[in-house]
Parts: sequence; C-alpha cells; structure tokens
Amino acid sequence: MAGGWTRDGAVQDQIDDTVKDAVLQARANLPQGEGTEECVLCGEEIPEKRRLAVPGTRTCVACQSGRDAATRRSGINRRGSKDSQLR
Repeated sequence: MAGGWTRDGAVQDQIDDTVKDAVLQARANLPQGEGTEECVLCGEEIPEKRRLAVPGTRTCVACQSGRDAATRRSGINRRGSKDSQLR
C-alpha cells in the first residue's frame, strides 16, 4: 500500500529501481580489458589468486576497498519525505 499521492505498488517500484541501479552500478565498475600484475594506485603486487578471481583487475584489495567505500558514500535519495529531498 502506497501513501500520499502515490499509486499502489509505488513502494515496490522504488525498491526495484534501487536494486536495478545498484546492479547497473556494479556492472559498470567491473574491470574491463587486460589486468596488471601491480596495482595502478599503490604499485603493490596483485596476488595471482585475485587476478584469477577478478579478470582485468588493476587494483589491489586495499585500494579497491577504498574506492568502493568512496562510491558507497554517494547515492540516490529515494526517500519519500519532502524534508529528505531538501537536504
């Protein structure tokens, strides 16, 4: 049940859109092309197991974790209250 001026099912539509956006973002962030043996950010060697698990990787686990954390901070605000849209 939706509230306010929204139609029934709008909440599920928001959830579906959020999941779809997250999947598209994850796919866009997948490495493409040929990987490297050394991290392009810090120069450390990328372990062979990581290179096999993530073909095309160019960053070590530590650097990629930092990049992922920075990406998570930005996002789309889909909350319904007007106050949340003004922040």
